[in-house]
Amino acid sequence: MCGITGMIDFTQDLRTQKNIFKKMQNAIIRRGPDQNGMFLAEHAALVHTRLCVIDPVSGIQPMSLADQKQKEIYRVIYNGELYNTPELRKDLEKKGCQFRTNSDTEVILQAYAVYGAECVEKFNGIFAFAIWETSRQRLFLARDRIGVKPLFYYQNPEHPALIFGSELKSILKHPDVPHEIDLNGISQVLLFGPGRTPGCGVFRDMHEILPAHYAYYSRESGLQINCYWKLEAKEHTENFAQTAEHVRFLVTDAIRRQLVSDVPIGTFLSGGLDSSLISSVAAREFQKQGRTLHTFSVDYLDNDKYFQKSKFQPNSDPAYIRIMQEYLHAEHHWTVIDTPQLAAALFQAVEARDLPGMADVDASLLAFCKEIKNHVTVALSGECADELFGGYPWYRDPEIREAYGFPWSQSTDYRLSFAKPEIAELLKQRNDIHQEYQNTLTRTALLPGESPTEKRMREMMRLNLDWFMQTLLDRKDRMSMWNALEVRVPFCDYRIAQYLYNIPWEFKEYQGYEKGLLREAMKDYLPDEILWRKKSPYPKTHNPNYLMAVTKLLEDRLQNPDAPILQIIKKEALENLMYGNDNIQFYGQLMTKPQTIAYFFQLDYWMELYQIKIKL
Repeated sequence: MCGITGMIDFTQDLRTQKNIFKKMQNAIIRRGPDQNGMFLAEHAALVHTRLCVIDPVSGIQPMSLADQKQKEIYRVIYNGELYNTPELRKDLEKKGCQFRTNSDTEVILQAYAVYGAECVEKFNGIFAFAIWETSRQRLFLARDRIGVKPLFYYQNPEHPALIFGSELKSILKHPDVPHEIDLNGISQVLLFGPGRTPGCGVFRDMHEILPAHYAYYSRESGLQINCYWKLEAKEHTENFAQTAEHVRFLVTDAIRRQLVSDVPIGTFLSGGLDSSLISSVAAREFQKQGRTLHTFSVDYLDNDKYFQKSKFQPNSDPAYIRIMQEYLHAEHHWTVIDTPQLAAALFQAVEARDLPGMADVDASLLAFCKEIKNHVTVALSGECADELFGGYPWYRDPEIREAYGFPWSQSTDYRLSFAKPEIAELLKQRNDIHQEYQNTLTRTALLPGESPTEKRMREMMRLNLDWFMQTLLDRKDRMSMWNALEVRVPFCDYRIAQYLYNIPWEFKEYQGYEKGLLREAMKDYLPDEILWRKKSPYPKTHNPNYLMAVTKLLEDRLQNPDAPILQIIKKEALENLMYGNDNIQFYGQLMTKPQTIAYFFQLDYWMELYQIKIKL
């Protein structure tokens, strides 16, 4: 994995601005500390930082290709990984392409030279890349189908230039980019946060290339964005046994493809279904090669002492992790985080995400990834199985499922109660939550005559893919890449998403279990204790010291009468949060009172760190 950033400006000579682009590069150096490169032309700047995973010697970027037939020179900067590189390479060689390296970067470059924009339809992987066409003076930007790899851009309506990057921080280093948020930005951090509206970069005039989209930017046409893939509603014609076998193939194939690496690789292991499946498939592949898999787990100091069983978290992970340790015969590594470390990581988590995030859920992952990086450079993780196979409570609980609005965020009125009266009134007039919810339902592909249950399940999958899953992918990318750790997510294979979109709910909920289909399809990969374990979410701390720690952090911030957060949030509302008895879910089951306090602390720290100005 890597970091990319750059600029296209047809009104000035960018070769004179190397110092600016060096600052943009340094802002994302943690994404790629192994190598860095820069290409500067009169109107184009391509900047790269590289984390070496495939072909460390020859895969240096920016990479160029001179195409004599097209009379064009292409240059690419790329962040990601292709999982069908061998097939693509063979296809391109048949078409006369000659390769100088073993890197997937060159495969992307050659594929673009042969197929143009249609190359993205042939890629199976996670990616964000930019290609500059020297003769045509045109930039091509593209992002993977599911949106695993980030790609932001800034456009000032009054100035014809495009600035882009893997992370907001690189774009914000450019002096032409103001650190401002308007009412839409306030809406994002207060009503949607830690999620974001698809395509929104929160900062004023900051945007994001949507998943499954590509864009061209040129002097003549400006920015033109196109969608190249979307979920399609089709009749499911396979019976349950055939469906389970199909799922088994897709899941195992995705995991095996993602085990390719020229550097050490391991897996996350929580003792839950998804990470255990990935670890089991990986361990068997490693055993064939005479290798030992490294697995990694996180826990919190004294969590066994303070753990409280709930509807959403019926049991804790360690006992199940130990079962998998014995089953896998892998080399296992534990990371145990204490409260002071967790609270301190809230600061870096903001710097990594460039926004307030999921509080200790972000912070713990950041600390966890730091420890994993001491052993491996690449790790596989189980994100997105719940979104695709219907594992979350809001898929299965009829009352939650039928509730109007985003199921993980039913707290709009509660959130609005924190806003200063004049801002709250403006936000109510905008009615953003309603508008975005309805827009998402409109994007849902349906078949005529579907039952109410099947229609709602398609809507739920669309809601989850566009919103909740993107929040988790943001989290995983920023927290891992802050530590130069590449995390791959096999369940995000677009083939799995497309196939699962059309499977009837009664198949997914086989035998009344959440993700029952996945369990049945993969039943010989896991011991029964793991295979039929009830879902338990990413672990969070239950230590009461954490509530005291984050309360103290927010108290200290509010000692400053000019605390940035007080421009938009009522101080008395924050005090009621800290000292009252409310324990409302702020965002999903993982963010209640302690995490909400931590979120508002992060919001204030973010506004200070980035010197945010409010432009209503």
